[in-house]
Amino acid sequence: MGFTSASVIETLALSPRLRRISLRVDDPETLAIPSDSDSAVGVYFDPTAPQEGRTYSVRHHDGDRIDLDIVLHTGGRGSSWAQTVSVGERVGLDHSRAWYRPPPGIAWQLLVTDLAGLPATARIVEEMSPAVATTVIVEAIDHHDLDYLPVRPGVTVVPSLGTGNGLAPSRLADLAREVGLPARGYCWFGGEAAASREVRKYLRGQGWTVDRYDITGYWRFDSETWDAKFALVSDEVVRVYQRAIAAGKGDKVASEEFDDALERHGL
Repeated sequence: MGFTSASVIETLALSPRLRRISLRVDDPETLAIPSDSDSAVGVYFDPTAPQEGRTYSVRHHDGDRIDLDIVLHTGGRGSSWAQTVSVGERVGLDHSRAWYRPPPGIAWQLLVTDLAGLPATARIVEEMSPAVATTVIVEAIDHHDLDYLPVRPGVTVVPSLGTGNGLAPSRLADLAREVGLPARGYCWFGGEAAASREVRKYLRGQGWTVDRYDITGYWRFDSETWDAKFALVSDEVVRVYQRAIAAGKGDKVASEEFDDALERHGL
């Protein structure tokens, strides 16, 4: 999971809000992209000075080629790059990772996402076992976004059009509460951080243990204001995470305790 460079080999408009950027990776072994369905990489727009970057889901991965399906929006360094990048341009790649790890033998799963998590959701649906019944809750803008999801037997899509995504209050947590949770199941979330917290709190309130969900905040609404507030308490809340790791609680539990500390500080 180290740094390498890559070249843009193709760009393709998938919908009004999604653009595919295909890359040829110089050293795929160093990058070491996980095989998990929601694998992602950090993309650094200047490969000679890898400071500013964004993390994107890997929609397809074959040898030294990766396809990144990027959600377009107004403003933002990553969205501007995706809309203007040309074949032959170079980027840096690093920090490959993944979160989707359902327990073995599950028969049911819940996928909760907004536009930012749509590419990962699509890949999970595409690659999952047909024996796993799946409910997908998705906040989208219109039918173009829903059409991007693969159609698979046993998959139920619960759409919420026009909510969340920085345009209106999110309904993801409310919709998750309306889904009947089975005795055994799994939940994956990829979307806005505040909504992720509400979904995780709901699952914990239903008695679900940390091995039964992977909840990831892909982005934050009004991130500039949040960053300014976080800077005032960062040392304190980071120590919460560090103490949990030192106590052997593992990254997932430590991350939850870190998020709980953020909430106590109004973040």
